Amino acid sequence: MQPISPSPLRQSPMRARRLGGQSTPSTVDRDQAMRDYKLSIEYKHLKSHCPGGVFIVPSLDDVRLFHGVIFIRRGVFTNAIFKFTLTCPPEYNDANTHPKVVFSSYVYNPHVHPETGEVDMKIPYPEWIPHKHFLVTALTYIKKIFYIKDFSDLTEEAKQKLPNQDAYNKFLNDQEGYRRRVAECVKEAQRSTYTSLPGSTIRFTEEDVSHHIMRDLLAERFGANDDDANASFDSSASSLVTKEGVLESIQRAQAGKSSPKSSPRLMPRTPN
Repeated sequence: MQPISPSPLRQSPMRARRLGGQSTPSTVDRDQAMRDYKLSIEYKHLKSHCPGGVFIVPSLDDVRLFHGVIFIRRGVFTNAIFKFTLTCPPEYNDANTHPKVVFSSYVYNPHVHPETGEVDMKIPYPEWIPHKHFLVTALTYIKKIFYIKDFSDLTEEAKQKLPNQDAYNKFLNDQEGYRRRVAECVKEAQRSTYTSLPGSTIRFTEEDVSHHIMRDLLAERFGANDDDANASFDSSASSLVTKEGVLESIQRAQAGKSSPKSSPRLMPRTPN
């Protein structure tokens, strides 16, 4: 009996690819795919753990580039809206591979380089440990730098490495001058709110009449006071926010877009 040669249809996919001249994924490719997968898990984790007032959105062209914005709600930087990018090197998720955070908005802060806008992530984290440090770690830190009241937790060496030594010295020796420079950078950030970097996935657009009408209708229907940041909704059943109620308010706002009489507040709003 003659031996039966293997049929091509019965060959393993891996062997068939090799015979056909197609390359198989290398160890380097597999390692990189695993790093990218871990990064996607970190981003998913941010859905429920991102610091308040901080938002990031992935780039459409690069899975390792994120566009972000931070809203400062109290302290000397109150009402600032700072935009930034967060970039993870290809080796990110390897030991001592820090993410890179760069503010596109001008920020006068000891922790932010005055020319490049980069935050030195090695000051708070000399070693970046993959199983301990994540995207949320970096975002929590960049929020923290806007609320710092002193630098007592830094070593003398770290203080000397702060990217903006002028801001640091003013913070220590000239609080009035420091606050004045901070106020200037806050105003500059507010003026550039509607200016977006090319390719940014976070964009702000100015409100039109329908937005103001909808805000008034929502306040009227659900009992919120738009002029009071601390106001709370009425606990009665009639004021509960419902999907149907919101959709109805949106339809009314759209219908009243061309009718200024439907809203007493039509002046465009700008950041304070």
